[in-house]
Amino acid sequence: MATNDRLLVQILLLGLLAASLWVLAPFWSALFWAAVLAFASWPLMRLLTQLLRGRLSLAAGILTCGWVILVAGPLIWLGFNLADHIKDANALIKGLQVEGLPPPPAWLAGLPLVGERLAALWLTIDQQGAAFFASLRPYLGQVGNWLLARSAQLGGGMLELGLSLVLVFFFYRDGPRLAVFVHGLLERLIGERADHYLELVAGTVQRVVNGVIGTAAAQGLLALIGFWIAGVPGAIVLGILTFVLSLVPMGPPLVWIPATAWLVWQGDYGFALFLGVWGMFVISGVDNILKPYLISRGGNLPLVVVLLGVFGGLLAFGFMGLFLGPTLLAVAYSLLSDWVADKTPPAEAVVDKPLPGEEPRG
Repeated sequence: MATNDRLLVQILLLGLLAASLWVLAPFWSALFWAAVLAFASWPLMRLLTQLLRGRLSLAAGILTCGWVILVAGPLIWLGFNLADHIKDANALIKGLQVEGLPPPPAWLAGLPLVGERLAALWLTIDQQGAAFFASLRPYLGQVGNWLLARSAQLGGGMLELGLSLVLVFFFYRDGPRLAVFVHGLLERLIGERADHYLELVAGTVQRVVNGVIGTAAAQGLLALIGFWIAGVPGAIVLGILTFVLSLVPMGPPLVWIPATAWLVWQGDYGFALFLGVWGMFVISGVDNILKPYLISRGGNLPLVVVLLGVFGGLLAFGFMGLFLGPTLLAVAYSLLSDWVADKTPPAEAVVDKPLPGEEPRG
């Protein structure tokens, strides 16, 4: 009878846990980013708490306000600058409708096989500009719907970011109690190895954060240098935008490719070629080298495990997989290593074991 009662209690606890996870499901992403943000900046939280003589709530409030200013300020400033650039783009399109295209560049006709056809197509579009834009008009509605959907996603992302900045306060304030709870839970599950796996997960997440932020900062700086050399207007804004978009897969090309196209439109073909090469091999290329190096630096994981975790996590879970992938593979690799080590016989047993035909050693 006692066994049945215990089984019933376990079933009820599992049902309660499932219901709790279902309630929290809409907030998983915000909770995840708040936890990552709090964990990555926890050394600063510890230092600030010591300076404030242990007042956790005050330290958490100061750090949360700092994150709000640091994140929301640049986004608002970037939004106003993007609005100005959108106005310039609209003026450019209206100018094309009135004045038409400029003469085709001389090098276009010189391209082998397709150069003459491209030059003729350029002149045809220029001569029939009004008809061309009229033919595009039916598709403008679809483009508008697509932009509206992307705007809704962007708005949802901003709300999620705001919720993360609110939740990070509670992670800061209640961080020590959460750490004790997680440590106790792991001790009940895996025993004395709890500290090892906590350090493994903490170190992996910290290296991923360093790799993501470090790579994004490097790409933003390199983009700023390239835009400044090529003479692209708004180089600082584009550099900051590159830094922000570097946090998502294939983000930087959304900045340097339109900048390269603008240089081609202005007739600066040399700088356009430079920026295209710089963007492809330097701005975007550094992501494939610097990020895996920073993530694997300081850990004992093989580089191939890190690479598989980063790219496989992105494909499986989206941007959150950038953190989940390496962490899951790190824990799995450590578990398998421990399991293999436990199955390995001690060195003394191997040395003292008698060979076939030998007398046992006394």
